Amino acid sequence: MKLSLIKLSSYGFLSFPLAAAFITLQVIIPTHYAEVTTLSLSTIGGIILIARLWDTITDPVIGVLSDRTPQHLGRRKLWIYISIPLIALSTYFLFNPKTDASSTYLLLWTLAIYIAGTMAIVPMSAWGAELSKDYKERSRITGARAFFGLVGTLAALLILALLSGGEANSLNNSLANITLLILLSLVIAGLVLSKVPDNSTIKLPDAQFKEALCLIKTPSPFRTLLSSFLSNSIANAIPATLFLFYTTHVLAAPEYIGPLLILYFICSAISVPFWTMLANKIGKYKAWQYSIIIACSFFIWTPFLTPETLWVFVIIVIATGFTTGCDLFIPSSMNGDLIEWDSATTGYKRPGLFFALWGTTTKLAFALAIGITFPLLDIFGFDPNAVNTTAELSALAWIYGLPCIAFKVIALMGMRNYPITESHYAKLVKEA
Repeated sequence: MKLSLIKLSSYGFLSFPLAAAFITLQVIIPTHYAEVTTLSLSTIGGIILIARLWDTITDPVIGVLSDRTPQHLGRRKLWIYISIPLIALSTYFLFNPKTDASSTYLLLWTLAIYIAGTMAIVPMSAWGAELSKDYKERSRITGARAFFGLVGTLAALLILALLSGGEANSLNNSLANITLLILLSLVIAGLVLSKVPDNSTIKLPDAQFKEALCLIKTPSPFRTLLSSFLSNSIANAIPATLFLFYTTHVLAAPEYIGPLLILYFICSAISVPFWTMLANKIGKYKAWQYSIIIACSFFIWTPFLTPETLWVFVIIVIATGFTTGCDLFIPSSMNGDLIEWDSATTGYKRPGLFFALWGTTTKLAFALAIGITFPLLDIFGFDPNAVNTTAELSALAWIYGLPCIAFKVIALMGMRNYPITESHYAKLVKEA
């Protein structure tokens, strides 16, 4: 049974403000703090790493608490409604720092927005898996979440492009307007969520945290998927984190930052129907596999580009943007399918826990990306506020491009012979 377009949109719209907030945090905030405060790259990278690592602890806690929240209170909705004002408050302070903002200030508000985001994202993801058991409909639901997320991302980047031209040292006005966009869309999201049903039943073990450790320690389709998802997420996070530096210093094209990011996410958004159709035709894993191979075949050229080959980078942006559309929802749909595998295998039904571990993996990937790359840039002598040597720019280019390929290959190899096909899933649903 398909969800109506109104219910599907009402569910997915929350991704709009969340995506606008977190793309800004990921792509703009580290560079902005490096430019307008006295904090070093290593300090900023270390603080965001600490906040992300702490956030990986809160994900399982929120997932378990969400699963155990009484249904009459609104198992998933309650957590989302609590998170909305917290996201608004932390967005305002984190995105609008003063020049004397300290490391404590950055740490406090980064922790706040990550925790508040967890309170929305984990229940929302679990909720999506509960809206339908159908193998193909689940891709439609995660696709709607990805689509609104991409539109939110594009809206934030469009503000960046129009108001600052992508210049890293002139982002104050852009961040103020992005903040306003997030606050208004959070209010709308809270209002429309009332149209979405939240009445599914679940079955939980007594010792849920112990069972969570077993999920990670024991070989299973879930551990296979989670490991490959971690590798692929790291692959995507490293170039995303370094995009401003790479475009500004290697390609010498800071005026193209906004247009390139917008082009990238437009390609991601328009690719969602394509990947949905392909996954329905050949299976979710095979579709994801093809997207990884295509991304690698284009991104491998990034360490060799120069300002004279900017046009090549435009092609790479188009191709990898298109493949990212698959990354944003097909693996999550596969994780939703494993709720039925869990039910058939163990007798439990615990989507909150599954998507809590999924969220932890996502956050760990971005924490590792910035925690590794910023100190590496310091080691090689790269300075965003100075004129860098050819060797320092070359180091930036290789750090931007090479790890992405390596981690995607690891993800691809890890998913060999993944067993949960559509036919296997149909059997699981009957057994659950």
